[in-house]
Amino acid sequence: MKPNASSEAAGPAVLVVQTSFLGDVVLITPLLSALRRRLAPRRLAVLLRPDAVPLLAGHPDVDDILTDDKRGAERGLRGLWRSARRLRRERFDIAVSPHKSWRTALLLAASGIPRRVGFRQARGAFLYHEHVERDVGRHDVERNLALAAPFGGPQEAPCLHLPVTPEAAARAAVLLPARGERLVGIAPGSVWRTKRWLPRGFAGVIRGLASDGVRCVLLGAPHERALADEINTLAGGSAIVLAGQTELATLVAVIDRLAVLVCNDSAPMHIASALQVPVVAIFCSTTPAQGYGPYGRHATVVEADLACRPCGRHGGEVCPLGTDACMHLVESAGVLAATRAMLAGKT
Repeated sequence: MKPNASSEAAGPAVLVVQTSFLGDVVLITPLLSALRRRLAPRRLAVLLRPDAVPLLAGHPDVDDILTDDKRGAERGLRGLWRSARRLRRERFDIAVSPHKSWRTALLLAASGIPRRVGFRQARGAFLYHEHVERDVGRHDVERNLALAAPFGGPQEAPCLHLPVTPEAAARAAVLLPARGERLVGIAPGSVWRTKRWLPRGFAGVIRGLASDGVRCVLLGAPHERALADEINTLAGGSAIVLAGQTELATLVAVIDRLAVLVCNDSAPMHIASALQVPVVAIFCSTTPAQGYGPYGRHATVVEADLACRPCGRHGGEVCPLGTDACMHLVESAGVLAATRAMLAGKT
């Protein structure tokens, strides 16, 4: 990546580590901006999983992106040691870790970075030099931003930001109609099954919007193409199916062209929030109170009020009660009404 203008300054070399899910990477962007302003670093780098790199490529507050392939070539203790030796050669002065895992704490300690800041609740917290309280009652954006507190300076207003590269924007323009047509994105996937609303539910929303003259775009990873095709069939074939046709940078650019995104609790939800695209988010097994809801004013959450929710930090593959009630009790009519309100400019 191109060096930032601050690369000639005398500030510290800073590393921020977030090797969790794609959505978690989006949620550290306010922290990156805060560290840039407070420390004026000569270099600000991030350590990510390889699949997350396109999210921050071209970000104005990031000078370099490093990777830790912890689920591939660098898995296990040998892989951790290889990653630590590589980080040691980078000679960072400060490491800041929103990621709370044992592996991250061990990696940063083994890399010998002289000032390490992490959450008091992190596994391996004793391996950090400075600790910040992780307030479970706040949104994860604000929890992450608290990690800038040890470096002084005024409290910033949290603002998510993702870049859209010109190359990705050009690819998105080829895939989608001209911007004059209102487009609603449908992102029906999620890593966890109990976070995924039912295909017939999404299909009902698409049919309703089609009757309003609104075009829908089904989004997803290659492994979600079958799900997108099933939903489109149930909806009468009226949607544009882009699932499996967009790598991550192009997905970001496609979402940037939408009027509204309808989605589960998933990475596309956070991407849309960072792009200021209005969001209608369906929460099934998880709840926004866990701190991972859509961040921003232009968002609506649709969910069923059940005492069993949330059933875990991420949901899971199987409903503990065997009912999947959190998915079945969310009706298309409610999601459709929320989407129509968003299109009308009513949040």
